[in-house]
Amino acid sequence: MDVPIDCLTSFWMMASVAYWHLSFLNSSAPPATRGLIILNQPLSRNLLDILWKACSWHYCADGGANRLYDLLPDDLRCWWVCCCRINCCHCQTRHDCRYVPDLVKGDLDSLRADVRDYYTSKGVSVVQDHGQNSTDLMKCIQSVEEKDKLESREYEIIILGGLGGRLDHAMHTLSYVYKLRRTRKKVFVVTDDNISWVLNEGQHCIHIDHDILGPTCGLLPIGVDSTILTTTGLRWNLTVAESSFDGLISTSNHLVPEEFFVTINTSRPIWWCGAV
Repeated sequence: MDVPIDCLTSFWMMASVAYWHLSFLNSSAPPATRGLIILNQPLSRNLLDILWKACSWHYCADGGANRLYDLLPDDLRCWWVCCCRINCCHCQTRHDCRYVPDLVKGDLDSLRADVRDYYTSKGVSVVQDHGQNSTDLMKCIQSVEEKDKLESREYEIIILGGLGGRLDHAMHTLSYVYKLRRTRKKVFVVTDDNISWVLNEGQHCIHIDHDILGPTCGLLPIGVDSTILTTTGLRWNLTVAESSFDGLISTSNHLVPEEFFVTINTSRPIWWCGAV
């Protein structure tokens, strides 16, 4: 994707700038070379609709399949319960692929039997991995890496959920996605309240669509002792400011309605988060 001229003229005229565009949060975004991993956390039908349409493949991490199934339209779920289990001839001719994932994977200790039966009937691959040294999210990422290798490409990944509920689960998401920055270019974590991702050390330009984002945002030095930050496009910009858990953290910062780009220069990897 080309970097907009407006962004370049307001930022550094350098090829090393990482440009971030969140077009997948727009309800009219077409599917692209990105995939969706649904975790076992509450999610809204509206957000699911938007992200599902924006992705070319869809995985469920164990109980994430329960969350997906529970958001199925009533007519579709009731149709299957009432008809498919009695081998109705109408069921053999009707085909509905709404919200049918490509894969359900994990240790499957959370996957309900009715959900497994439903997606198995749709031809979904349900893979049980008993490995105790990896979480359900990590198991799904392993499958993504295999898909990347097979197709000789690297997919963007959107993780739906992972930063709500239990604190230890949220910390795992933060830790694991932070580590993934070494091997993957773009991994986003999206909830009904926020979108977050890791900015590697260096210079970044984030395109801001105020119809989708805002107004609050933050720069979080998670995983580093400290970092030096310089920003533009925020209500309270930082200029060669040190940020650390023992010192300054830019939380509850604000996007500026008149600004369509936020630029960030960071000496160490940090988490960026914004309200949706």
